[in-house]
Amino acid sequence: MKGMIMLQGTASSAGKSLLAAALCRIFKQDGYSVAPFKAQNMALNSYVTGAGLEMGRAQVMQAEAAGIEPDINMNPVLLKPTSDQGSQVIVMGKARQNMPAMDYMQWKEALLPVIDEAFNNLAREHDIIVIEGAGSPAEINLRDKDLVNMGLALRLGAPVLLAGDIDRGGVFASLYGTVALLQPGERELLKGVIINKFRGDLQVLQPGLKQLEDLIGRPVLGVVPFMRINLDDEDSVTDRFQQRPGGRGLKIRVLLLPRISNFTDFNPLELDDDIDLAYIRKPEEMDEPDLLIIPGSKNTIEDLIQLRRAGWEGPLQDYVEQGGLLMGICGGFQMLGRRILDPDRVESSYPEVQGFGFLDMETVMEKEKSTRQVEAAWRHSDAGFFSAMSSEQPLKGYEIHMGQTEYRSVEHPVYVKTTGHWEGAVNEKGNVFGTYLHGIFDNLAWTRQLLNVLRRRRGLAEKKGLPYENYRDFKEKEYDILADTVRKSLDMKKIYELVRGGVC
Repeated sequence: MKGMIMLQGTASSAGKSLLAAALCRIFKQDGYSVAPFKAQNMALNSYVTGAGLEMGRAQVMQAEAAGIEPDINMNPVLLKPTSDQGSQVIVMGKARQNMPAMDYMQWKEALLPVIDEAFNNLAREHDIIVIEGAGSPAEINLRDKDLVNMGLALRLGAPVLLAGDIDRGGVFASLYGTVALLQPGERELLKGVIINKFRGDLQVLQPGLKQLEDLIGRPVLGVVPFMRINLDDEDSVTDRFQQRPGGRGLKIRVLLLPRISNFTDFNPLELDDDIDLAYIRKPEEMDEPDLLIIPGSKNTIEDLIQLRRAGWEGPLQDYVEQGGLLMGICGGFQMLGRRILDPDRVESSYPEVQGFGFLDMETVMEKEKSTRQVEAAWRHSDAGFFSAMSSEQPLKGYEIHMGQTEYRSVEHPVYVKTTGHWEGAVNEKGNVFGTYLHGIFDNLAWTRQLLNVLRRRRGLAEKKGLPYENYRDFKEKEYDILADTVRKSLDMKKIYELVRGGVC
């Protein structure tokens, strides 16, 4: 069978990424070769393929659900916001340039051949393509040059399902209003709607479903319940940032930077039930953490300046002097050094800013972006927290950063096998550690050792063994739960009919 189906949403929060992942998994379970596709993604959570190309993590998640390796054709255009009015434009995995929104609007039509070729490459190799839209198709100010919603559906002739989020309220109005704003040709492609994230008694909802079908002339193809699935979020709408500290067990705090990127790095920390993980904005929210993390940033210099304005410099100094463990990843790692230089104004209008000075190193921003997968090994360290951790533990991850760092008197804890160089830095006391390695916590054996060091320090019981052999095994279980729930909730017979009608 050759076919396709497209998921659009009434808003960015409708949950279409997870629904697309669920369909990818269902089709895989049913014996089909399936691939996800999103023509244009706007996200700060990204991933590097084996070929060193950068793509959105939502399509990586969907590829995992489909049981295939991530492929840059799945996400040919990625926009990474650098400010409220501009983004870094990444085309087929390579950063082109930073562009203001209006400039991009005038230029993006030139990307149509790239998008079409990427889709055709996938269609030649797979039985079914699950296409995800972006935002809402009712954004009428963007209709003329749409690359990713109904504009794409019209070019491909793709059957469309429209999802609405009932958990946020107003789902009938949002579905009805979205359909009302579609043009006649677009309405023809809309084949049904999905109510997503429902909590409650379905019988109470039934009268509204019938009225909605009468109003829009399209069937409701399912009501999907609210699910707590531990998979990668869309970074614009995640509820992880709203989770408040619980006060139990190990306290891990992540600074919620204005331009935080790749916060999916920390999802594996949620596997153990004695971890109290929270994202915080103010120093008074620290609550004496066992581990404090400065995450990645799409604009390291601007976010460093914002941290200073928010009063973080003194509390960070006090935390380190009192023996707390401070960790930085990617942009957060660069902030731990003495200076960040940006002579070519790659990231900001500031040619130079002082770092927090915890690590003896300097970073120079460069126009060329480093993107690569990494195979590495952890070396034994005699310093502080890391002295109890065994050496030669294998590590896997990926690097995505603009700057190149010059190290001075620091210890390097990570040996990168793929390039033969040492990476990261630990201070002399062994309580400040930084690395460029995204996904380091996915290495569960290393993570378990580090967490047990923190547990011993707090007088808590250590965790023996691993919750899963590796983090991917955990996610495989989550994909199956997601697929089983969605399969029971949707009219899959009708959806298969639509897929067959959407010939690639």
